[in-house]
Amino acid sequence: MNALIHEIRALIQSARQTVVHSVDLIQVLTNFEIGRRIVEHEQGGAERAEYGKALLKELSAALTAEFGRGFSRANLQNMRKFYLTYIDRLPEKCQMPSGKFRLHQKGQTPSGEFAGQVLPQLGQTASPKFNSPFNLSWSQYVFLISIDNPAERSFYEIEAAQGGWTLPELKRQFNSGLYERLALSRDKDGVKKLAAEGQLVAQPEDLLKEPYVLEFLGLDEKAKYTESDLESAIIDKLEHFLLELGKGFLFEARQKRFTFDEEHFFVDLVFYNRLLRCYVLIDLKIGKLMHGDLGQMQMYVNYFDRFVKLDEESPTVGIVLCKKKHDALVEITLPKEANIHAKQYQLYLPDKEVLRRKLAQWGEVDARNGDFN
Repeated sequence: MNALIHEIRALIQSARQTVVHSVDLIQVLTNFEIGRRIVEHEQGGAERAEYGKALLKELSAALTAEFGRGFSRANLQNMRKFYLTYIDRLPEKCQMPSGKFRLHQKGQTPSGEFAGQVLPQLGQTASPKFNSPFNLSWSQYVFLISIDNPAERSFYEIEAAQGGWTLPELKRQFNSGLYERLALSRDKDGVKKLAAEGQLVAQPEDLLKEPYVLEFLGLDEKAKYTESDLESAIIDKLEHFLLELGKGFLFEARQKRFTFDEEHFFVDLVFYNRLLRCYVLIDLKIGKLMHGDLGQMQMYVNYFDRFVKLDEESPTVGIVLCKKKHDALVEITLPKEANIHAKQYQLYLPDKEVLRRKLAQWGEVDARNGDFN
């Protein structure tokens, strides 16, 4: 009986999720089509800004009177901007060779050349076979079109779709400067891949970012906290911490004990990354990083590699998460091939403008060296 209840519950939950996704998809596609018609009407009538304002005001009043909420002038402006931002999603035959869209013939119906390919026919539901150019909700696209940098916008769209992010999660990752933090640790090809493919995890370095942003722990409000406080806060907010760590992480244990030469040792946090198929050990330090901290992590990694990991699994990765570090100390302490990394964390959201300036400066340096296009 319990098995039957479990199966039916899973079936109902899956059906409800499909319905919600279908509703979101239809809303996005409909708003895209509304935006297209607004733009085409503007081009056919006039290009003056004042004409556009009057058009949206009149259109908003008419649609709101008939259909109710959801068609304010601001919303119609978003639909217009959404269409112009994602106009490259049009099928090729609906575009001019120059890349500009081609106006449809006057009187053409919504089920015509483009709408028939993108928007399901009236009375049909979106099925798994329906190939939509959009994968997120309307509220998420409203947020995305506010991002001016096309590469950054593309990155967040891909990550939100792949990670199943909610709108609050999308906003949090944007506000934490995830794109800039990842881009600063990559070469020019890596930055291009971020925009085209999102965050790819193929080697241990792909897991890393700096700083790690832990504002969701709420510890910045405390005048003083211990490493135990930090660890407990992470466990309490484990879902948020996994989101900050990135793709493929599974939590295994806190204060993982192992015994060597009759002495007990404890790893603060143990994770497993299913994409790299390796253990990831995290040691927490609330003060300045010392060379002994790196040596301790080296021992943890060596133990896991020799006595825990399976032969077919990849080498263990060690991360010392600290409040402050000096790169020179890390460089001289660790062997070049060490699978150990020291990374800083902060308990507040970073200044995105500062991160953007750093990324711009990084690009200028590479350009002077002939390594950045």
